[in-house]
Amino acid sequence: MPNPSLLILPGDGIGPEVMAEVRKVIDWFGTNKNLSFDVTEDLVGGCAYDKHGTPLTDETMALAQKVDAVLLGAVGGPKYDDLDFSVKPERGLLRLRKEMDLFANLRPAQCFDALSDFSSLKQEVVAGLDIMIIRELTSGIYFGEPRGIMDDNEGGRVGVNTQRYTTNEIRRVARSAFELARKRGNKVCSMEKANVMESGILWREEVQWVHDNEYQDVELSHMYADAGAMQLVRWPKQFDVIVTDNLFGDLLSDAAAMLTGSLGMLPSASLGAPQENGRPKALYEPVHGSAPDIAGQGKANPIACILSFAMALRYSFDMGEHADLVEGAVEAVLAQGLRTADLLGDEGKQPVSTSDMGDAIVAAMGGN
Repeated sequence: MPNPSLLILPGDGIGPEVMAEVRKVIDWFGTNKNLSFDVTEDLVGGCAYDKHGTPLTDETMALAQKVDAVLLGAVGGPKYDDLDFSVKPERGLLRLRKEMDLFANLRPAQCFDALSDFSSLKQEVVAGLDIMIIRELTSGIYFGEPRGIMDDNEGGRVGVNTQRYTTNEIRRVARSAFELARKRGNKVCSMEKANVMESGILWREEVQWVHDNEYQDVELSHMYADAGAMQLVRWPKQFDVIVTDNLFGDLLSDAAAMLTGSLGMLPSASLGAPQENGRPKALYEPVHGSAPDIAGQGKANPIACILSFAMALRYSFDMGEHADLVEGAVEAVLAQGLRTADLLGDEGKQPVSTSDMGDAIVAAMGGN
């Protein structure tokens, strides 16, 4: 069997710093588990624009289509604020998502015991939290036509965005949710606004169809998205897998992110259809941004990026035991009290550097 292949795109800001710690984890597997990855590194975002005049070259896009998984750091920064919209750093990320057809965005919200008092919610509400939000990523109101800003013929203007979903778009992301639930708590909650939106009615009906015809063994419930937001901050541990559309998924996953206390802790995966080798098209990235204000200072938290690699092990390479090893090492290091600056709160402890946190996680994995 050929080695698993990875395209690493560190990107901008703190992206290269946190990705350097992921490379330590990758190297550890080669040394201790005889698991080698064929790794290619390239540019995306502002750094790609600086060198090539575009946030993502055709050559890099072609590489992304060939490899088993793409691991991305972060893109953007104030340096690029005045660029034309078509060449802003974020367009590189959006092109990857669109051309790889990554329709299912997985956003876990997991609260490690050592950080359960770091959330703005009560400890008993978030301790042991482990939920997954699956957001449809390539359709809905962000992509629907017609769209734009135009004159309204009455001296004003009107902004138009179209919420649009098809049967196939809904069913394929629903299947992703049910498949994932089978490996977790076997529960799916589908969220929409069927009470006021026809697209919500279609969403509910199609998710129900997939359940009734293909996944009757999985528990399915439906909830209006606004009620879902309320329940996420009331008692989030009632959920296992949440599946929802692009707009509501954007909002709900950001709300769920803060249940854990820090964006620096949150990984994500964007998955597409299986390739010839059975592995899905896949892009893994931390939820946090490029944080240019702390770039190059060794203050960034690498855990979200390291956990994104753990998601790659689990969902692209079917290496659940190896993913457990990485996640367990992260939990062990946090239990020891090590904290990067974003996790200090009011504890008065000295923060560890980005590199020190990566070294500690690798050490906790054991071996050489």
